Amino acid sequence: MRTATLGPEQRVRALAQMSEHELDVLVVGGGIVGAGTALDAVTRGLSTGIVEASDWASGTSSRSSKLIHGGLRYLEMLDFALVREALKERGLLLQRIAPHLVKPVPFLYPLQHKAWERFYAGSGVAMYDIMSLTSGHGRGLPRHRHLSRRHALRVAPALRKDALVGALQYYDAQMDDARYVATVVRTAAAYGAHAANRAQVVGFLREGERVVGARVKDLELGGEYEVRARQVVNSTGVWTDDTQGLIAERGQFHVKASKGIHLVVPKDRINSTTGLILRTEKSVLFVIPWGRHWIVGTTDTSWDLDKRHPAASSADIDYLLDHVNAVLAVPLTRNDVEGVYAGLRPLLAGESEATSKLSREHTVAHPVPGMVVVAGGKYTTYRVMAKDAVDEAVHGLDRRVADCVTEEVPLVGAEGYHALWNGRAQLAARTGLHVARVEHLLNRYGTLTEELLELVAEDPKLGEPLPAADDYLKAEVVYACTHEGARHMADVLTRRTRISIETFDRGVRSAREVAELMATVLGWDADQIDREVEYYEKRVEAERESQLQPDDLTADAARLGAPDIAPV
Repeated sequence: MRTATLGPEQRVRALAQMSEHELDVLVVGGGIVGAGTALDAVTRGLSTGIVEASDWASGTSSRSSKLIHGGLRYLEMLDFALVREALKERGLLLQRIAPHLVKPVPFLYPLQHKAWERFYAGSGVAMYDIMSLTSGHGRGLPRHRHLSRRHALRVAPALRKDALVGALQYYDAQMDDARYVATVVRTAAAYGAHAANRAQVVGFLREGERVVGARVKDLELGGEYEVRARQVVNSTGVWTDDTQGLIAERGQFHVKASKGIHLVVPKDRINSTTGLILRTEKSVLFVIPWGRHWIVGTTDTSWDLDKRHPAASSADIDYLLDHVNAVLAVPLTRNDVEGVYAGLRPLLAGESEATSKLSREHTVAHPVPGMVVVAGGKYTTYRVMAKDAVDEAVHGLDRRVADCVTEEVPLVGAEGYHALWNGRAQLAARTGLHVARVEHLLNRYGTLTEELLELVAEDPKLGEPLPAADDYLKAEVVYACTHEGARHMADVLTRRTRISIETFDRGVRSAREVAELMATVLGWDADQIDREVEYYEKRVEAERESQLQPDDLTADAARLGAPDIAPV
């Protein structure tokens, strides 16, 4: 089983090693595209480093709808190439690359017109299934089916009887987006990539017109490193223009931010055995199964305020509640909302007609020698984006480099997952954990679960659930720090776990226990523990306040009332 750790010692060593020897490729940005690019480069035999100014997946890549999907609605736009590409990637992730992290999820599409809509929508879903199969990686998901109204209401009793005349049910896939990114980074590190989060690029090294590396500031321990690289890949998403600005070069395209928010509600608030997809006047709305919860989203509005902490306003929340309540027999209220999160999509905005149409696709450019920029796209096709970025970087290396192999490279935790899943009852008996707890761990860590269980064997108290967040074991907090690069409480409560959106208190009641567990790995003293708890509580307070504000401007101001514990 290939593995790697992203603990405190590995982070310090990675920064030192990046500064000691010239790299072939330095990746700037630790979202899904940056992580995928680092994995692509290192598995071609290139010396690779990746740095992230905040935490892995701290931006867009932890705030998505958490779906791996072909983009059914893009069929309506006749964008067949994009759908076919995404369906192929969906199949690869489900079957080969990350079966422990990517899981099938059913969706019900209520029909409101009897004949023509069933034919129209049914034809689209049938084409979706056919394109999935012809991609060569479409097996493993059930085919779509047509349901009568009576059958649909048995599947989803929460729906109002007058909200549908029948329905279609089809399948896509889902994952925990932040956990997926951390796993990709760990996989890259397992193949030899140097990875450091909380490491901010503050400038680029130039020799004439050529970019030859970056100045990287360690935001945790202080100090600045010069990291030289033959090619630098800018994969900073909605920060692409800001990063380009460090070399004072006008890009070939611009990236604009579009805000999408999601609500999290308890499972018992919507009586259904399937997710829902609803058409709105602007796009579509998803109701997505999420463990003991539902995720409801999303919105799509322009955002030009603070990019670090996009805020959900009261108007955003009302929009989602109004649209989902239009079909629910028992409406949701504000009191039903456990968590709210907001993220920014990086949309391409070109300076010509040729590039302005790229908003749902991705593009790669080489604006100056030594620097590649990759932007746009969607989470599902991250591997294709990474391949295109490395292909472009290879042109500047002046030597023969192997082709992309990531289609054949499972993420850490995938190898042997199915066998371990089949033996989960025996694993539960051996460890004394309930089989449901073992299943939870296997679906978050795959075969790396064995590493986590070793922590429990060494300290049985780590096998206890967290107070006020009993879906998670104490060991998961420690493991987040020793193996997954967590540096601060928000890293654990909002990304390594989802306690911040899965509990009505947003993780506040778990905060001190989590901080004390993290302290055992990160060496915090009592003052630092108090500081971490205080900052997290202020963050939650500011988020709650922002969600009471009527518009983006006032919501943004309220959210910025809580400072970050780190400089970014």
